[in-house]
Amino acid sequence: MAYEVQMPKWGLTMKTGKIARWLVAEGGAVAVGQPLLEVETDKITNVVESPAGGVLLQIVSPQGEVVPVMQVIGIIGESGEAVATPAASPAGATPAGSAAAAPQGQSRPAAGNANQGEVRAMPAARRVAKELGVDLATVTGTGRDGIVTEKDVRTAHEAAAKTPPPAPAAPCAQACAASADSADEVIPMDGLRKLIADNMHASLQNAAQLTVFVEADVTEMVALRDAMLARNKKDAEYRLSFNDIIAFAVCRALRQHPVMNSTLQQDGIHMHKHVNLGVAVSLDTGLIVPNVKNADTFSLEELKAKVRDAAYRARKGGLSMDEISGGTFTISNVSMLGVDGFTPILNPPETGILGVGRVVEKPGVFDGQVCVRKMMTLSLTFNHMVTDGGPAMNFLRTLADMLEQPVRMLG
Repeated sequence: MAYEVQMPKWGLTMKTGKIARWLVAEGGAVAVGQPLLEVETDKITNVVESPAGGVLLQIVSPQGEVVPVMQVIGIIGESGEAVATPAASPAGATPAGSAAAAPQGQSRPAAGNANQGEVRAMPAARRVAKELGVDLATVTGTGRDGIVTEKDVRTAHEAAAKTPPPAPAAPCAQACAASADSADEVIPMDGLRKLIADNMHASLQNAAQLTVFVEADVTEMVALRDAMLARNKKDAEYRLSFNDIIAFAVCRALRQHPVMNSTLQQDGIHMHKHVNLGVAVSLDTGLIVPNVKNADTFSLEELKAKVRDAAYRARKGGLSMDEISGGTFTISNVSMLGVDGFTPILNPPETGILGVGRVVEKPGVFDGQVCVRKMMTLSLTFNHMVTDGGPAMNFLRTLADMLEQPVRMLG
């Protein structure tokens, strides 16, 4: 009995999903719970697991197609089982393989009939057609009820091979083809890239953004990290980054400056009791910001683990809708890119976002002596509609003080 794979519905606002890629080829074996395909929405890209075991008999919606939620996108069944392509409609339509029977003694139209808008073919026939470059719509099926078999595909391929090749193209046609070959590559502005573009444009349109900078002497923060790594050197799995320490410090600084842990919404400024800390994660397809709920309630080690887990699942496509919404403050760290500083753009409706640059050794004055110090540029972009420059700058200064003297994080 064939099983219909449907476009999942993640969240109340999800209407459609885009097939990012199929992880199993048509005709391939699948097990229950095995990653089957990746679906991209306007918020996240997630892996869809196979709801049944058997063979992926048919890929109804190919890579790149945008499909309404709950619509059939693939069919799983037993090897050799014949199925008909489902109509492009939401769930509730006729199940796979249960198309209305033709009158007795009358076979269904052949698969090569292009007017029917579908090609019924065995999985082996589809595989061979891909290998030989045969268009299934041009093949007449001789199998049961007009289904295309592997033999039909090979016969069509042999017939095409005997057909004389087309005459050489005229010089004008050749010139047009050469021009087409040199045309620019066009990358569609859709999916995550479009979401980022829309959000960034809306951010700049709907907030009065101002960025302030401070260069912090983080020599003691570097020493703290080195000491903690040395203390845990026997643990091969132990990791601690500057970003881990900065995330912990940000939560402590926000406690002292609660206006920076607010969001501007339609009914006013919401002052949040806890920090839902967002961490910008760079993906091949763009940028995503998962957030850790109640981040201010965790110890350094606990917060480090939760931030790393969220970043890992962001890269692997395992985030939930809740984890990418409801943030109250964001950190964007570009130190790994070798950048000293930048002007981050607010993540609406948050009031502030912190930009973190790399640690650089510079000559500085310490205890009246010129010596080499570890310096880091911090940049804070804030919404001037919510707060004035003074409170925002005080927050940034408090944060810098904590990183310069980590003992201040204990207060």
